[in-house]
Amino acid sequence: MRNWILCSGSLGALLLASALFSAQKPGDAAKGKEVFEQCGVCHNTDTDEKKIGPSLKGLFKHEKLKNGKKVNEENVRAMINAGGNGMPSYGDMLSDDEKSDIIAYLKTL
Repeated sequence: MRNWILCSGSLGALLLASALFSAQKPGDAAKGKEVFEQCGVCHNTDTDEKKIGPSLKGLFKHEKLKNGKKVNEENVRAMINAGGNGMPSYGDMLSDDEKSDIIAYLKTL
């Protein structure tokens, strides 16, 4: 019984620490706009016209992404990380802070 309590206490502390470290810091929209410049080659932000990729104007006002998933920070970050449908993966090219900044910028559109 004592070992179980010790184990569950350690597990709880580990889960709490994991949640704290995995939480993304809020992004900076101004920095995100700068980082997004490279994305603007393929994505419009001021019109609904498609370039190579879909327009991202009003992205966070839409119900779903082009892949059918709900528009939220987690799914947008997953799309940035994985790429797909012709979009390269930016998972290793952008820092977590840069991704948070881009998401903050996209929320302003």
